[in-house]
Amino acid sequence: MPTIRNIGVIGLGYVGLPVAVAFSRAGFRVIGFDISVERIAELRRGQDRTREIETADLHAAQIEYTDQPADLVAADFFIVTVPTPIDGANKPDLRALLSASSSVGGALKKGDIVVYESTVYPGATEEECIPVLERASGLKAGVDFHVGYSPERINPGDKEHRFETIQKVVSAQNAESLRIVAEVYGAVVTAGIYRAPSIKVAEAAKVIENTQRDLNIAFMNELSQIFHALDLDTGDVLAAARTKWNFLPFQPGLVGGHCIGVDPYYLTYRAEMAKYHPQVILAGRRINDDMGARIARECVRRLLKRGSRGGVVTVLGVTFKENVPDLRNSKVVDIVRELESFGIKVQISDPWADRAEALREYGIELSDHKEQQPADAVVLAVAHDTFIDLGWPFLQTLLKERHGLVLDVKSRLDRASKPVEIELWRL
Repeated sequence: MPTIRNIGVIGLGYVGLPVAVAFSRAGFRVIGFDISVERIAELRRGQDRTREIETADLHAAQIEYTDQPADLVAADFFIVTVPTPIDGANKPDLRALLSASSSVGGALKKGDIVVYESTVYPGATEEECIPVLERASGLKAGVDFHVGYSPERINPGDKEHRFETIQKVVSAQNAESLRIVAEVYGAVVTAGIYRAPSIKVAEAAKVIENTQRDLNIAFMNELSQIFHALDLDTGDVLAAARTKWNFLPFQPGLVGGHCIGVDPYYLTYRAEMAKYHPQVILAGRRINDDMGARIARECVRRLLKRGSRGGVVTVLGVTFKENVPDLRNSKVVDIVRELESFGIKVQISDPWADRAEALREYGIELSDHKEQQPADAVVLAVAHDTFIDLGWPFLQTLLKERHGLVLDVKSRLDRASKPVEIELWRL
């Protein structure tokens, strides 16, 4: 155990809660703070709507949950894990981050350390966050307290790659604060600690991790368009290409969520501030942002060829990825909106999504498939295990006619067992 530290985790969502539970499990005193009164109440009851933490582990965690910033004064090592989304113009929205910084600043004491895990552009921690900490505390960063940055690498729904089992990049203002930050995280993270030479390097490393994935998926999405124009199945082409040892196993799909579809804009924003206009990154973003509309238009085109005008389409899944309840930046919504623009009635079901949240965030009403009317087409937008396990017999029950249309966005359905009469389209 390193020098005893009292951990304050600010933001108890998909990132913060696993961090808080891990430190509690390792024997640290943990104060978990979130501005949502509802979130704090459910965690105190041992409930986690994100389903990232097993119920038994949540009950076993000795975490002091609070929605009162004043309670953070009991901590001396603060970890900030609040969301950093983009606004309607695809610019960084740092309001939650700066608000969290103000709350932490009000609790800061001499000798304290603040570590940011939220994704930001290179320079944001020192240029945006530290001034807020200093104003709120009346203390001087680098003298009275110290600041570090350690990019989060939480992958929602992934039970193998967890906070403790992913190598942790850490950075800080000077060698001594870096030693402490590395020591504290090292007491919990078993996969090892990587000491970045500066805070800006650590910030940049994080933002390019997801930008790299975004570009690789954009390449797959463009290949999908090319292969469809050549009357080739993209999945077949990729399966053949993957036999080469160094071919990267990416696949086409919707790019939503709180990371991959957002983080590239943080990098391009900072690049443009430095008078450089990114081309490849923004081109990839345009391709990926158009995928929902493209899938919807393909559905409409095929329905028209089948003689169906208007009609009903059932969309399966609305969360941003399979087997998670996270609705943030869901690109399935783009499919729904585009279908509706053609006068199609769209009915949506998702066993993982919260109905109230879907209605509040997107104005989308979810329904159980048993409540829905037979559809002209089914779009398997999110490949939840529930849908895949039910397979073709389930899909046939959703269609008006046994020879209906099915669009498999992630190419997860077994083609070998597909009923002959069903028309299948794969991205």
